[in-house]
Amino acid sequence: MDKEGFYTLKGYTMMEHGLITSSMEDYLEMICRMSEQSKVVRISSLAQALHVKPPSASKMAGNLRAQELIEFPRYGYITLTPMGKKLGEYLVQRHETIGRLLCLINGTQDELEEVEKIEHFLSPRTVLNIRKFLEQQEKK
Repeated sequence: MDKEGFYTLKGYTMMEHGLITSSMEDYLEMICRMSEQSKVVRISSLAQALHVKPPSASKMAGNLRAQELIEFPRYGYITLTPMGKKLGEYLVQRHETIGRLLCLINGTQDELEEVEKIEHFLSPRTVLNIRKFLEQQEKK
């Protein structure tokens, strides 16, 4: 796709993210969060954390493995590849940055639902600029 003209939301999403979907981002973000807490990430604990059934988590793990973002031997544990770790850390940072902005704007302590609804649609450039904006606000 060229970048001239208008596209559907799906069209813009495909241009921005390539082969990784919003759902894949959610799973990878959670795997990254869980990897920080424990050396081992199991399908059952991933499914529980995301409120999905284990077969769904297993299928998505297969998709992430196909993208070389995780290692997931059959009936084994999930581990991040270097590329998966880098992307996962960005996804966690993006989530936290957007959460901080929404809490600032709304005067709240938690904006999890709002963050989950919008985080997939912001470019890395926008996330970086939000982070810079928040740093400026904190200096005031």
